[in-house]
Amino acid sequence: MPPLIICVACNGGIQGKEANEFIPETADEIAESVQGAYEAGASMVHVHARDPQDTTKCARDSAPWRDVLHKIRKLCPDIIINATTGGGPGMTMDERLSSLEAGPEVASLNLAPDMSKFHLKERRAPLPNPRPALDIDECIPYTYGQIHHFATEMKQRGVKPELEAYHPGCGWVVRYLIENGLLQKPYWIQTVMGTQTGSFPTVENVLQILKEFPEGALWLCSAIGPYQLPLTTLATLMGGHVRVGLEDNVYYARGRKAKSNAELVGRTVRIANELNRPVATPAQAREILGLSSKPSSYETPQALNDYAKV
Repeated sequence: MPPLIICVACNGGIQGKEANEFIPETADEIAESVQGAYEAGASMVHVHARDPQDTTKCARDSAPWRDVLHKIRKLCPDIIINATTGGGPGMTMDERLSSLEAGPEVASLNLAPDMSKFHLKERRAPLPNPRPALDIDECIPYTYGQIHHFATEMKQRGVKPELEAYHPGCGWVVRYLIENGLLQKPYWIQTVMGTQTGSFPTVENVLQILKEFPEGALWLCSAIGPYQLPLTTLATLMGGHVRVGLEDNVYYARGRKAKSNAELVGRTVRIANELNRPVATPAQAREILGLSSKPSSYETPQALNDYAKV
């Protein structure tokens, strides 16, 4: 089996410290949390930049993105930086796409409309930006045209798409992107298990989605909440790669919340070691994914420093 690529999904764009006090929100918190996960064995980070003026919301332009990517790179010299284009509730498609302007090495690309309904806990003081409990009911309308546009923007910028497959039908969209010359091998596809209106998080459903992958595709598995541990272990056994972290799962065990992203990554490393599966270094992960051996770099001009302090 190839060395196991561990991607840490460090924070997400929906819930924050009201759900788990260790979810990083500010750029400095994100960078420090990623550093811990990197030192524990993560070779890639999937990140959501937050609005520095209201960290309960996602960044809606490129300036906060440049700040957080710069700070991650400063603390993690060679980790692969993977930015979301999924964003969070209530964002426009242009706002979701703004992360690409900051120059990530990889970016998520959703392959299906995302319909969800969920309840967010009240965010109480002394947390910054307190708010009442919220009920979210929305559908993010990813169409063929929208996905084509996102993939084109990634190709023009030299950003590798991470293809988010929520159910077997996403295989149609992967084929469309290949036929239109918008993907380069090796294809990097994630099975996202347990999201609302996606596939139920079962072994059978994982195997069915894999049947729709193009030949030679690389597989990354993520799963929500209590399904994270069993399905990422399945992927480790099968020669796939894994995503763990506080975006997808705020608990370490039943009744006990995770204390850091590093804790979740560390458990994944221990499981891989017990199964005699080597864990990929960032350099090995870059080679597996066909990325440049030279990590991305980010300069932060004074104007951006001033912006981040507002």
